Amino acid sequence: MEPRLNFFKANPEAMQAMTGIEQRIARSGLEKPLMELVRLRTSQINGCAYCLDVHTADARKGGEDERRLATLGVWRETPFFNERERAALEWAEALTTVADARVPDEVWARVAPRFTAEEIVDLTLLVNAINAWNRFAIAFRKRPA
Repeated sequence: MEPRLNFFKANPEAMQAMTGIEQRIARSGLEKPLMELVRLRTSQINGCAYCLDVHTADARKGGEDERRLATLGVWRETPFFNERERAALEWAEALTTVADARVPDEVWARVAPRFTAEEIVDLTLLVNAINAWNRFAIAFRKRPA
């Protein structure tokens, strides 16, 4: 499949707005490795090849463990993720699949004690941002280089 259009060239102002969101996320108190795990898991759910390629490379550059990368799709079945990461991954999954089951109270109950209110908003912004990037990449068929 060929790319449909270069969305950065087609509408730089829109992409500048998306970049502004990413700049805010970068200034958040969330740990970089956690952010990459959330981006990767969300991109797995959405089936975004481009974002998976980019964020796997970013995670590796940041020193992420290969076993964790390899088992991220089945994180519940492994001992490789701490409780904070598990809560973030579960929150990301619930928000990404919100049409299926909303965001269950049980998920909130696991996220709320592990993140401050500000961090929960930042985590939610992160999940929303990567979902948006996934949708841009998928809609316009952006492919890994």
